[in-house]
Amino acid sequence: VQLQACGGGLVQAGGFLRLSCADLGRTFSSRHMGWFRQALGKERELVAAISWSDSTYYLDSVKGRFTISRDNAKNTVYLQMNSLKPEDTAVYYCASTRRDWSIAIGSNEYTHWGQGTQVTVSS
Repeated sequence: VQLQACGGGLVQAGGFLRLSCADLGRTFSSRHMGWFRQALGKERELVAAISWSDSTYYLDSVKGRFTISRDNAKNTVYLQMNSLKPEDTAVYYCASTRRDWSIAIGSNEYTHWGQGTQVTVSS
């Protein structure tokens, strides 16, 4: 499994970005995928996750603004981020796991991680 994330950048508050994460391996369709973020001086937190069967989870602060989706044909997971706020500024990471869904949404215990992409939202 090798994850490559892209799509970050600088955007004004209220704007949008779409993050993508490609899995170069062969087991993407059987993995739960997650997007994490880590702001400067803060702990890494799970922003959104999608199961292999398309169940989803969202951090309360992004509900209604962010949408996670996956395309198994392209081995890619997406994070559509709308109505961005300065507090969304962070390095965003994609990650994958085959562990139980309850673990995927309740912890940082993912087995594979991408390299991170910076998202900066200016006020």
